[in-house]
Amino acid sequence: MSLQALEPRDDDRRPPASELLEIVQRGLRAQPKRLPSWLFYDERGSELFEQICEQPEYYLTRAEIALLETHAGDIARTLGPDVRLVEYGSGNAVKTRQLLEHLAFPVCYVPVEIASEALAASVRRLAERFPSLPMQPLHADFTRPLRLPIPPRAPRRTVIYFPGSTIGNFEQREAIQLLRTMRDEMGEAGGVLIGVDLKKDAARIEAAYNDAAGITAEFTLNMLARLNRELGSDFHLDAYRHRAHYNPLAGRIETHIISTREQKVRVGRMLASFGEDEAMLVEYSCKYSPEDFAAMAHKAGLEVAKVWVDPEQLFSVQYLVRRAG
Repeated sequence: MSLQALEPRDDDRRPPASELLEIVQRGLRAQPKRLPSWLFYDERGSELFEQICEQPEYYLTRAEIALLETHAGDIARTLGPDVRLVEYGSGNAVKTRQLLEHLAFPVCYVPVEIASEALAASVRRLAERFPSLPMQPLHADFTRPLRLPIPPRAPRRTVIYFPGSTIGNFEQREAIQLLRTMRDEMGEAGGVLIGVDLKKDAARIEAAYNDAAGITAEFTLNMLARLNRELGSDFHLDAYRHRAHYNPLAGRIETHIISTREQKVRVGRMLASFGEDEAMLVEYSCKYSPEDFAAMAHKAGLEVAKVWVDPEQLFSVQYLVRRAG
C-alpha cells in the first residue's frame, strides 16, 4: 500500500479559529464557566493522554485490554465476517490491533480522529501489521455528521467502534444524540461496539483521575496552553490547578480547572474575570451500571445484544444493534 493511500482524508469540518474563539468566549461568560472537553486533544494533549493510560492508577485501559485478551475472539465472531470497522477517536489504536487480529475478512478500517499527527502515526503502524487491510483514515470530529469514504467492496455490516470510556464524557442528552448518530451511520444491518466504564468503588475511580505523577493535571492545564497558542489568550498556567472529584449521586467524575487567585484573562477582545478558587468545568466522566447504559441505549433506538466484562468486573464492552419496533 502506498504512503499516499495512508494520508488522512480531511472532511474540512474542524471549527475555524473564529468559531473556536466564539465557543471559548461563550464558555467563559457562562455561570459557572465551562469549556468543552474536546479542547484537551491537540497534539500535546493526545501525547499526555497516552501517558495517562500508562499510569498505575488508571485502571481503565488495562481493564479494557485484559477484556480484549480474553474475549476478542468471541467479539469478532459476534461481529461476523466482511465488516467495515469505523473507529471513533482512534488515538494510537492499541485496542484496535487486538480486535483486527481476530476479525474474519474485514472490508476496511476507517479510523476517525481529530488529531492529525496521531491519526497518521497509528495508521502507519497498523498498515505494517495488517498490510492487506484497506485503510481509509478520516481526519474529523466524530461528534459531527461524517462523510465516510466509499468502501473498497460491499461490507456485510458497518460496525461503529468506540473503545475506551469516551461515551462517559458526554452528558446523557448528548450521549443519546451521539448514539443516534452512530445508529444512522451504521445502517440497517450494522452495530455499535462500545466501551463502557462500570460503577465501582469511588476511591478507585477518583485515583484514576488524580494520578500521583501529575500527568492528568498537566493534561487538564494543557487546555489553557492550547488556548494561549491558538487564540493568543494570556492564561498563566501556574495560577490554575486541576481538580477531579467523583459525584456519587450523578455517577460521574467532574473535572474542573481551579483559579488559585483573582485574575483577569484576555481572550480575543474579551476580558474574563476569575475569582480565587473559582471552578471552571472541563469534563465529565460518567460511570454506568449495565441497567443504566441499556436504558440510555434504548432511548437512542438501540438495544444491547451482548456484553463482555474484564476479569475484575471493572469495565465492559457492549455490542448494540438497532432496536426492533
